[in-house]
Amino acid sequence: MSSGVRSPSARLLRRWETDEPQELSALTAEPENRNWRVVTPGGRFLLTRLVSATRRQALFRIQVTAALAAAGLPVPAPIPTRDGRPLVETAHGRYALYSWIDGRHREGVDLGIGECLELGRVLGRLHSELDRLTPPVQQSLLVPATRACDAIAVADRLLAVRSDDGEGHGEPAGRRLAGRRELLLELADHEPPAVETVTAGYVHGGLHSGNLLYGRFTGGVVAITGWSGPHIAPFAGELVGAAVALFGYGDERGLDLERVEAFVRGHAAVFRLDAGQVQSAVHRMWWERLCDVEALDPRVPGRERYGDRAAALVEWWTAHLDRTLDVFEAAYAPGAGDPDAEAAAETA
Repeated sequence: MSSGVRSPSARLLRRWETDEPQELSALTAEPENRNWRVVTPGGRFLLTRLVSATRRQALFRIQVTAALAAAGLPVPAPIPTRDGRPLVETAHGRYALYSWIDGRHREGVDLGIGECLELGRVLGRLHSELDRLTPPVQQSLLVPATRACDAIAVADRLLAVRSDDGEGHGEPAGRRLAGRRELLLELADHEPPAVETVTAGYVHGGLHSGNLLYGRFTGGVVAITGWSGPHIAPFAGELVGAAVALFGYGDERGLDLERVEAFVRGHAAVFRLDAGQVQSAVHRMWWERLCDVEALDPRVPGRERYGDRAAALVEWWTAHLDRTLDVFEAAYAPGAGDPDAEAAAETA
């Protein structure tokens, strides 16, 4: 945990109906909150300090997650305080207490096809309930796209800096940057429309393996975590982003398209989107990854390994763009959502 973060006291924990803590241990600090594991004679809990959220944002987040939990989704709901409040506010921050959920993380590429289908259904239910529970959203969200000329300009700047530093285009980072610049020039005519109208609503915003807990014995999802704040975005964009995050290998193998198709099919069976918008979201995400030239700059701390992974995915995705578009569309083909087809996938 970063230095300077004040640890909560036993006095704070008395605001809830819990026993005196036997253990209070800090967990890894996340950008949007700080977490502590609390062990008492009566059970284990997770204490979260909401760092960057305003009071209004924190209350909205808690209200949404509590409503999702009440609807039967695997979303942690806060434990009310002794006086029935979902949130404790002190001079040092805002705190919420949750029951400790015992689970494990699993990589998406390790899931069976039936499990991928079920995970897609979970996201579909999440989108459906978020759409029902949150305030109405204007259904004409405008999504701009990065221009090829701007990405090429960034590549030129980074290449010039490397030359000034005595680094040539022959070393790995230089070759990646030069290669990406050539790809952008070659594929400039694939740039998505500057503005596009899409169906939008409140979304989770970070559905990846690190924010999913699976039962140690049951195997299914027992908790969706990482609620740094529901926000408005295209539903299709979250679906595609989740599929890429969950089912990417992180190397030259790119995406596991069989698992991607099952995941998208499960989502479509519960929360059906327009197939054209889903394909457009795939195209747009590929394009934005292609234009993210700064991800290849190794001078940024931690970017060297990320740059390798990002470059590998972009190269694979560019070579398999048409196939990827077809796989996402397949979930919306006639008969794709039929119960017999789903049952066959679950037993595969």
